[in-house]
Amino acid sequence: MILKKIDELAKQHDMSITALEKKLSFGNGTIRSWDKCSPSIEKLKKVADYFGVTVDYFLEE
Repeated sequence: MILKKIDELAKQHDMSITALEKKLSFGNGTIRSWDKCSPSIEKLKKVADYFGVTVDYFLEE
């Protein structure tokens, strides 16, 4: 669910997940790995802040 929402936001901003990872200084494949394991709250907050949404946005169904 989190990854799907990040994908949608990235597409709305004409950005790839790889480009987003670079912008946020995340390692390559970090965000894609969240499909299998949960991100740290700090990293999720960085993504939320970048897109101007709350962390709750990613956790809502």
